[in-house]
Amino acid sequence: MSRFSPRLPSDSLAFALLQAARIHLAVLAGQSLAERQIGRVEAVARPAVQDLVYGSLRRYGRGDFLLGCLLEQPLAAEEIRCLLLVALYRLETRPEAAHTVVDQAVRAAGELAAGRFRGLVNGVLRNYLRREAELLAALAADPLASSQHPAWWLAELQQAYPDDWPAIVAAANAPPPMALRVNLRRGSRDEYLERLAAEEIAAAPVGVVGLALEKPLPVERLPGFAAGLVSVQDPGAQRAAELLDPAPGSRVLDACAAPGGKTAHLLERADVDLLALDLKAARCRRVTDNLSRLGLTATVRVGDCTRPDQWWDGRFFDAVLVDAPCTASGVARRHPDAKWLRRAGDIASFAAAQARILAALWPLVRPGGTLLYATCSLFPAENGEQVARFLARQPLARRRHEEQLLPTAEHDGFYYCLIAKAD
Repeated sequence: MSRFSPRLPSDSLAFALLQAARIHLAVLAGQSLAERQIGRVEAVARPAVQDLVYGSLRRYGRGDFLLGCLLEQPLAAEEIRCLLLVALYRLETRPEAAHTVVDQAVRAAGELAAGRFRGLVNGVLRNYLRREAELLAALAADPLASSQHPAWWLAELQQAYPDDWPAIVAAANAPPPMALRVNLRRGSRDEYLERLAAEEIAAAPVGVVGLALEKPLPVERLPGFAAGLVSVQDPGAQRAAELLDPAPGSRVLDACAAPGGKTAHLLERADVDLLALDLKAARCRRVTDNLSRLGLTATVRVGDCTRPDQWWDGRFFDAVLVDAPCTASGVARRHPDAKWLRRAGDIASFAAAQARILAALWPLVRPGGTLLYATCSLFPAENGEQVARFLARQPLARRRHEEQLLPTAEHDGFYYCLIAKAD
């Protein structure tokens, strides 16, 4: 039983609503979802809590607008406000269970503030059900609320993608697809498709070695996952190893490696001498764990990629992958907390950090070698503009290939630029 709610059964919707409300509140207070690990929630409640947290955060702009219409004055009790946000999300997505949702939300409210807000929660949710058509019409007429994005974020997208921003926004507000990367060292994609079919798991080929699942499912249900036959990886992220494409025997650096998906993909494609670097020991352990499951080997080291003097042995790399820290604006549907934790000034902060990383790692690339600069951002200051500034400073750098992937039903949003160093 959770230490948060000792009187609610862990398999009840009330328990899930309460847990989700507390996680939602922590995010709005500045914590990332990674810091508020849903994996710590009781297993029986975890799927419902994850749906409530991720769904309500994707729709936060929508829920915030609705509460503004439903509450006569701002609600000082933030836990109750977040409970209402997750309950409204549940009402919108499960209208057939409206009575149960209201009842369970009221039960959850009984665990907070000595139960003083049970009546308020009941009244607000029932008022929403009575006024639903009117409220949704008002929401649709409000461009900012209906976009479910912060105003500054929406303005950035509209400026950068005047024709595509509505589709980008719609994709960011939808649940993400689930895709796999087949480990070709353990079998072919066709062979794995047959294994999925035998388990009645619908999937279709995507990209070079990817498979798009018709419906997301726990990795425990994937045949051979523990044995390293497949990994979960977005098709857009799979482009990194395909574009860098180091030759067998190459010396390769993955400079921001955790959690190790791109590292593993590089090793699955070719026998290379790979150094996987990341700033924190815990993140490096995730890389090691992923490689171990897949039966792959690399040198994994804790290190600051902007300080090569602390870890570089002086030997040049044939290929360097810079999967740079960024705003994550291209993967907002997977990390819906990012939309509400980021601020407009963060774009410039990330761009400055990215420039420092490029400046530090470029001297490590051998003449004739390549560097792949990658982000999961959509903002030009972190992508094409960043590369343009880098090329202007580096006379030996040549842009070989550049692509901006916008989020679609098939893949997330990524930017890639392959840069060659002249001999």
